[in-house]
Amino acid sequence: MSVGKSEKRVDAFDKVTGRAKYTEDLVDPRAYVAKILHSTIPHGRVVSIDTSEAEKIEGLVKIVTCFDVPKHGFPTAGHPWSTDPHHQDIADRKLLNEHVRYYGDDVAVVIAKNEVSATQALNKIKVEYEEYPAVFDAFEAMKDGAPQLHEDFPNNIINHTTNNRGNYQEAIKEEGLIKVEGWYDTPVVQHSHIENGIVYSYEESGKIVVVASTQIPHIVRRICGQALGVPWSKIRLIKPYIGGGFGNKQDALYEPLGAFLTTQVGGHPVKLDTSREETFVSNRTRHKITMHIVSYLRKDGTFAARKLEAYSNNGAYASHGHSIAAKGLGCFHQLYPCDNVEGDAYTVYTNRPTAGAMRGYGIPQAMFAVESHTEDIARALGMDSYEFRMKNLMPKGYVDGFSKNENYYDSFRECLEVGKKAIDYDKKLEEFKNQTGNIRRGIGHAVFWYNTAVYPISLETSACRMVLNQDGSVQLMLGETEIGQGADTAFSQMAADAIGVKFEDIHIITNQDTDITPFGTAAYASRQTFIASFSITKTARILREKIFDHAYKLLGITRENIDLIDGNLVRISDNRILMSLAELATTELYSFVNSEHITAESTYQIRNNAYSFGCSFAEVEVDLSLCKATVKRLINVHDCGKLINPQLAEAQVHGGMSMAIGYALSEELKYDEKTGRTLNNNLLDYKLSTTMDHPDLEVYFVENAEPTSPYGTKALGEPPTCSPAPAIRNAILNATGVAATQCPMNPHVLYPLFKEAGLLDNLEIEL
Repeated sequence: MSVGKSEKRVDAFDKVTGRAKYTEDLVDPRAYVAKILHSTIPHGRVVSIDTSEAEKIEGLVKIVTCFDVPKHGFPTAGHPWSTDPHHQDIADRKLLNEHVRYYGDDVAVVIAKNEVSATQALNKIKVEYEEYPAVFDAFEAMKDGAPQLHEDFPNNIINHTTNNRGNYQEAIKEEGLIKVEGWYDTPVVQHSHIENGIVYSYEESGKIVVVASTQIPHIVRRICGQALGVPWSKIRLIKPYIGGGFGNKQDALYEPLGAFLTTQVGGHPVKLDTSREETFVSNRTRHKITMHIVSYLRKDGTFAARKLEAYSNNGAYASHGHSIAAKGLGCFHQLYPCDNVEGDAYTVYTNRPTAGAMRGYGIPQAMFAVESHTEDIARALGMDSYEFRMKNLMPKGYVDGFSKNENYYDSFRECLEVGKKAIDYDKKLEEFKNQTGNIRRGIGHAVFWYNTAVYPISLETSACRMVLNQDGSVQLMLGETEIGQGADTAFSQMAADAIGVKFEDIHIITNQDTDITPFGTAAYASRQTFIASFSITKTARILREKIFDHAYKLLGITRENIDLIDGNLVRISDNRILMSLAELATTELYSFVNSEHITAESTYQIRNNAYSFGCSFAEVEVDLSLCKATVKRLINVHDCGKLINPQLAEAQVHGGMSMAIGYALSEELKYDEKTGRTLNNNLLDYKLSTTMDHPDLEVYFVENAEPTSPYGTKALGEPPTCSPAPAIRNAILNATGVAATQCPMNPHVLYPLFKEAGLLDNLEIEL
């Protein structure tokens, strides 16, 4: 069995030796270079574009402006398409925009023979704007009379949904209730993947070929077709190796524009590469979400009623739109079940860069608010927050009314117990009591809720193709994509076990090509291992049956008495090896009587979902004089079901924890309050966490196998980012008595809080 072992990554050698081909490596040396002209106002309309001086630049091929592109809108979100118009994404994007809606919007494109000519020409273009009033704050944008970004969305509200149960208004009338209320705010951050968004396009054999660094090749093909107004079959999308995405590339970024540009130069190859600065501004960001939570509790620590309002700043265009805020609202009802709940979520257009999918998809924001609030509740009750969580968290047997997800185990409490023991929680609580002085320690924890994949909100389907080679090895193809997380290795392990061959005899085709690769909606929603396991096992069964049919003809042995183990056909009754799979494959392919190349392909539509739970425990050191918190220990505990590859799983969690440390303490995109211009769109001024900011990252797993999944798996890719930030916040609270209500909790945020609490008065500092 390969599943459950830490097999070496199938792409390890090619990546460490530089053999792996990324989009940049595939660009034709003859390709033209395209560069985008971005708006220098946050809101307005392009009146005219003067290209006369730019056209004098040697090496210029063509300039395409917002007046030259198709006028119809198209959606960009990386969601499966729906034939139901009510479930289709908002088509508010154009290839280039005459009506600009943020500082950095796309106005024109220069195509030149080389980088220098493209840059020179870009700098010579003159744009005249008619400026409109701009609005950058979600609350201001919702007011009557605010500047309107899109005609069909009054008060700039993309969507407002409610999620209520019971009778909140009646429940709060119960006598003796304790009310706890708070506002919580999360920042705009960027994915900061290593490889920027890049598109290389050309025309060949009557098709527009788009080579792109994307998580969602089949979806992007469809969006390119919609954007250009051509049949989807006229687009061929190729996804080579990808240098990270984290959700930014779960969107059609510049693939539609790249596809259009090659048609403007006779199908000649065109490379459209974005700089790091453009990636920060003109791709996607994580949503800034502000949440207001009210809880009414009985003195015994149980909930009587709860209410949450979430306000999501979506920026200039819809992208994934309301789904992020809606997911956060959905988890509020399930994490700590309560009979009487009111929930409202608003997603709002503003003149900021567009927010989209980012690792966690609304749950890091929701968990920061909900788990900060949970700690505030425990303090108000005079109750240990660990015991409060154990008392109120989702119980075993809970079934969600909408998704039909069932909690088959008491995973929350099992994970909390593991984390508590690992960090020696009770001892640390006692040790950190009654601290004085400048340096103080604190301990905190938080839990997270997550689900796997997107059913029943969207289509969940996966297709798989297997081809038996003459040497008994198997080629494996899936629409699900490797984006650096090790998915191809997990797929190969599952396929090896499902077919009955050795791990090293699975040859996965890592690069998706929509003309060849079976359909799959690809990398998002922590879905891939869970979803692909269904199509892999189904296709493996088909392949095995074909193999056994051929074995019957060659060996005269019945299906009931034969098995395929480690690439050998074995008689079950006495475990005798009768023939290798290589011998069978070669014999049947070259048969003069009945030559057949043995293959199998199938599609599996998934109509279920799975909970994935866990927690974080953090120990911090706070320097009051510097108003700075440093993480000294960070522990994540996950129930992600059966581990396919333990080493890869641990690496996944490490990456998510690292991202969450930056989210908690340092990362935030800053904007000029007057112009909306991004102020720190570079890796110098945008403060990513580094190894210098990390403690040793500790990971534990509780392997409760998901009963609905062929291999017992459930989500792991995104969950590691969800609970560290509130755990760190709660540790700072434990150390200082100060409850931060926003992140990042950097010195700029902590200083006024510490000052108001009197922590900086008469502070003695030991030098």
